[in-house]
Amino acid sequence: MTESLSATAAPPAARFSRATARLVLADGTIFEGTGFGAETATVGEVCFNTAMTGYQEILTDPSYAGQIVAFTFPHIGIVGTNSEDIESLTPVVRGVVVRADVEHPSSYRALSALDRWLKLHNIPGISGVDTRALTNRIREQGMPHGIVAHNLRGTFDTHALTNQAREFPGLVGLDLAKDVSCRQTYAWRETLWAWNEGYGLEGTPSWRAVVIDYGVKRNILRQLAAHGAEIVVLPCRATYDDVMRHSPHGVLLSNGPGDPAATGEYAIPTIRRLVESNVPVFGICLGHQMLGLALGGTTRKMAQGHHGANHPVKDLETGKVEIVSMNHGFTVDAEMLPRSVKQTHISLFDGTNCGLRVEGKDVFSVQYHPEASPGPMDSHYLFARFAKAARARA
Repeated sequence: MTESLSATAAPPAARFSRATARLVLADGTIFEGTGFGAETATVGEVCFNTAMTGYQEILTDPSYAGQIVAFTFPHIGIVGTNSEDIESLTPVVRGVVVRADVEHPSSYRALSALDRWLKLHNIPGISGVDTRALTNRIREQGMPHGIVAHNLRGTFDTHALTNQAREFPGLVGLDLAKDVSCRQTYAWRETLWAWNEGYGLEGTPSWRAVVIDYGVKRNILRQLAAHGAEIVVLPCRATYDDVMRHSPHGVLLSNGPGDPAATGEYAIPTIRRLVESNVPVFGICLGHQMLGLALGGTTRKMAQGHHGANHPVKDLETGKVEIVSMNHGFTVDAEMLPRSVKQTHISLFDGTNCGLRVEGKDVFSVQYHPEASPGPMDSHYLFARFAKAARARA
């Protein structure tokens, strides 16, 4: 059954003639609205994000490769965009779905409106969508494949758009890390942002971190630098020898997009040798999932995933509950982990695995994003834990 939604109360015929964008799902469901951003059409997996702040950081998170993001918070765009609140230079999100399009942002930091920023990066958006209805649909039926089409003339070939959505292969079996990873090794010194000062620089590092970039967010690197690390970032296909050539005191396996099993075809052998070497290893998001696979576990696709900055996670070893930022559509099956690997954190929403550690080694990982960009800062202690273990080897 086709569902047609609009931001106005106009009669259906008039509403259709003025609609300049559509979100078309693979089952034929249609959401009409007003287009903004690039005048184009892009296909991807549709997910919803519940964060109330940090939309520019979300849209520049490389983990969103292959996905269309629908925001549940209605006022996306209110502070515009700037050159500082980004997690990567080139956004890879496929499309943006919002309730209201904010044409006139209000913030002293704004350099441009969200509409102009999306145009610059060739990303289409649709506003005027009943995002509550879309979110409920995703919660009940899972993340659909869809296409965001923006056309100022308001003319759409619905049949062709539906077929494009149906032909999208989905994220299972896709190695997207190779598309967002750096192409060559580079060093990083930038530290955390401070109000009225901007970002700082680490001048006296006390230990060396090698980061394998599966789609790393900049704030992860800033957190490491703020904890005194000299940072070397390597491409996702880095081998064990590539890593050890830099004599690391600790290795971070970064976040990233796609199916961990697909990326793991070349990443898991490297990760296994790193675990065997006794160098401290810290995995985040995709890095966590591939560490789980390297240790003998399995991963599976989630129905709706976890996307937001308000997710409760319980630390099983301390009993503490943290509110964290999440962005993932795959999860580690904790029951398949060997006895030497302990589950350390779980989601209080659905009980899925959110952390693990290897007994007797400084090897641990979390499913969520402890760098808090955007999100709460409850989990910053994990970077301190990693830095402490690494400094012990310095």
